[in-house]
Amino acid sequence: MFELFFEGGTLWMSLLTIELVAILLSAWKAPRWVGTIGTIALCTSILGVLFGLYNLFSVLEIAEEIAPTLVYGGCRVALISILYGLMIYIASQVIKIIQKPRM
Repeated sequence: MFELFFEGGTLWMSLLTIELVAILLSAWKAPRWVGTIGTIALCTSILGVLFGLYNLFSVLEIAEEIAPTLVYGGCRVALISILYGLMIYIASQVIKIIQKPRM
């Protein structure tokens, strides 16, 4: 599990982990913020993917011949942060549904 954290980029994965902790704390202290922080986590993960793809394409531009397996590996690494961000977003929505008062 930790290898995915480091493969996904320590900056983006750290930001997403901080947002996960913020969701868990806000579920207890400020329940209205849970959905907003979940949306921010989703946007952060999309930024992580875009920066990952930008790095992948800049390496492809410099290199003359690259095996397709390296390109696929780069795409896989770029998508790690979006998977983590989606899990955080889904968790925030579940917490929001659980906290919704019943009528």
